[in-house]
Amino acid sequence: MEPTPANIQPRILLISSNSTLAQSMGHDLQVAGYDPVVATSGVECGLALDHWQPSLIVIDTIVGKTSGLDLCQDLRQQGVTLPLLIITHRDGVEERVASLVAGADDYILMPYNPQSFLVLVEFYLQPAQESNELLRFDNLTLDLATRRAERNGRMIELTMKEYELLKYLMEHPRQVLSREQILENVWGYDFMGESNVIEVYVRYLRIKIEDESDKRLIHTVRGVGYVLREA
Repeated sequence: MEPTPANIQPRILLISSNSTLAQSMGHDLQVAGYDPVVATSGVECGLALDHWQPSLIVIDTIVGKTSGLDLCQDLRQQGVTLPLLIITHRDGVEERVASLVAGADDYILMPYNPQSFLVLVEFYLQPAQESNELLRFDNLTLDLATRRAERNGRMIELTMKEYELLKYLMEHPRQVLSREQILENVWGYDFMGESNVIEVYVRYLRIKIEDESDKRLIHTVRGVGYVLREA
């Protein structure tokens, strides 16, 4: 995620067919110094992405007749790596997990709380800290300044959560990390039960950092968690 110049308002794409909610969020974003753009359908979302080039995307779980989760998943499959927040209208473990499995970096719980929403937006738009540090493991490197990975000369774009997961694994090479450790250090909370969020994101990372000629680096330790090791 590139730093935003100080004289340019970060643009936020709101995707919701709920005009009242979109208007309220848009107003709060404007007051906070952001430039909101509203799309009410998946088609409008695609046009807005091409034309407005937002810095962050907020998607409602229901966008007209379209599932916001499906739209989120489609954007990730298309290679969109922007921070992506899902609006969820039910505060349950299944709903939160579904948002993350679809590719969202985080979720916004209803009823709408302007302060919590703006804190979340600010968090995901904060620029990467200046750093010359590279994490290296085997032929994989992770640049902490650009939040990009590289393997065998191939640049790899990562979403925020993919970056954080890979960073955590590379900070603890050859150490078996439990699911609980990963949830706490990458997502920052406990889902109070089983979920497949970690499995999904490990699969995302494997797809991005491994091709047919690359050996596997992220290994599953059955019943425990994951480990970054050569073989």
